[in-house]
Amino acid sequence: MSASIGYEEREPKEEEGTTPRTAAGLPLESPLAVARRPDPCAIVIFGATGDLTSRKLVPALFDLICHGVIPHEFAIVGFGRRPWSDDDFRKVVAEAVDDFYGAGMVAGRECGQILREARYVVGEPDDPAGFKQLAAVLDEVDTTYGTRGNRIFYLATPPSLFAPIVGQLGAVGLARRGWGGGWGGDRAGPHESWQRVVVEKPFGHDPESAQQLNTAIHEVFDESQIYRIDHYLAKETVQNIQVLRFANGIFEPIWNRRYVDHVQITAAESLGVEHRGAYYEEAGALRDMIQNHLIQLLALTAMEPPVSFSSDAVRDEKVKVVKAIRPIPVSQVDLYAARGQYVQGTIDGQAVPGYRQEDRVSPTSVTETYAAVKLLIDNWRWQGVPFYLRTGKRLPHRVTEIAVQFKRPPHLLFRETGLHGDRVPPNQLILRIQPDEGISLCVEAKQPGQAIRLQRVDLQFSYGSTLNELPFSAYETLLLDCMEGDSTLFNRADQVEEAWRVVAPILEAWKTAPARGVAIYEAGSWGPEASDALLAHDGRQWRRPSPAGDVEAG
Repeated sequence: MSASIGYEEREPKEEEGTTPRTAAGLPLESPLAVARRPDPCAIVIFGATGDLTSRKLVPALFDLICHGVIPHEFAIVGFGRRPWSDDDFRKVVAEAVDDFYGAGMVAGRECGQILREARYVVGEPDDPAGFKQLAAVLDEVDTTYGTRGNRIFYLATPPSLFAPIVGQLGAVGLARRGWGGGWGGDRAGPHESWQRVVVEKPFGHDPESAQQLNTAIHEVFDESQIYRIDHYLAKETVQNIQVLRFANGIFEPIWNRRYVDHVQITAAESLGVEHRGAYYEEAGALRDMIQNHLIQLLALTAMEPPVSFSSDAVRDEKVKVVKAIRPIPVSQVDLYAARGQYVQGTIDGQAVPGYRQEDRVSPTSVTETYAAVKLLIDNWRWQGVPFYLRTGKRLPHRVTEIAVQFKRPPHLLFRETGLHGDRVPPNQLILRIQPDEGISLCVEAKQPGQAIRLQRVDLQFSYGSTLNELPFSAYETLLLDCMEGDSTLFNRADQVEEAWRVVAPILEAWKTAPARGVAIYEAGSWGPEASDALLAHDGRQWRRPSPAGDVEAG
């Protein structure tokens, strides 16, 4: 698991003659900059001309290079359909960095050299000729840059191209099925090389397609070589869940059904589907967020202590939790799940259109833009404790959090205070994942004065203010982990298939009963009434979090 904390604050471009510095403002040879140094390698980006490459991968690679954590023996090779030259690709790479960090970053910094020497191969995903050319370029890269045959194949393409690309990699001998190197085994010897493949989501469309995709990739790569990416798992607060639980003696003893009333996991977005209308019509909120991201957050929150922090030990415990989630009967889905679709409304004082008015969305669409589920874990620790998961577009704020709500005090000692109808509010532990990563514990305190009056206070910290440091971005963390062969933060085949098992009954029920339609909610609200009813049935209610981590009234 990644342990280092990176920095987001950028220093102005250094003046001529000064010591070269990383993007964090650290000297290139500072202890932090050289704390992690993976094996020499080349990264091949399939879909190099796409949006993901420009917005996420290139800026992340640039920052890692400038932090000095990537070895000097490193190279980037793009693979795409557009008839570009190496210079065309390099220009696009430089523009991506400038768009993210500011003009002139690549040209003006020593750490931009690797990007300025990037290579590009033209090819179709199912055409052997392009892959043979790729093999020739990678041989040149090994000779020129000393990458030693170590390769990462990053599939930044539509899911329909995953299997064809992997098949071609195997056919031309670029991928060798076997040990993928890295943590959990012996390091590769001086004459051994490794190959790894990174697969973006969505990993399948349903349980059957996920199994088929796993089978196709396993024909070329062993499981140890496959890195199914979930950028939520790389956020610093998500990684901190295990440290919070297992490195602090005060939390683990109360992390169970005896003291926890319920858990809420929220991923709210104020944006609509933007330019992803066509994709969202196929996916919907349940597939897009709950099946992967939120179930993974549930697994990290509910897992048992692993025997070590090796990748398989951690992932074994996560799989056990997902396997223990109680199956939802198709006939009772309405008791466990709710969905909705946003209509026009107002967010931050601005009128916004409804989902059916978005670009590339059907005017009669029944795709859900909001989904909420109630999951029960049938094991000793969590029996009877509901986990409520929700995600939605066009909600009031962009905020992702895990809220652990503890049980109320058993004795009404403060009934005379007139507070909340003689009920003391429950304590809550909030793990804020975005936009301001941090942790807060909500407790009750006495207001100053002679009378005993209670007031809620938050004991909290954030990475930006309390630690005066900001973490690596999710893609920086995941790319570096992949280079080091650490698969802790990546999904394993059985994790993916078990997560699909959990949501399969909901997908089936929603697919077979479209005539009932989808509940609507106004953009700028917290979702449909059906979602509120899901918790009201259990005598509970949703939090209304704000971006700052506190709770709004209402």
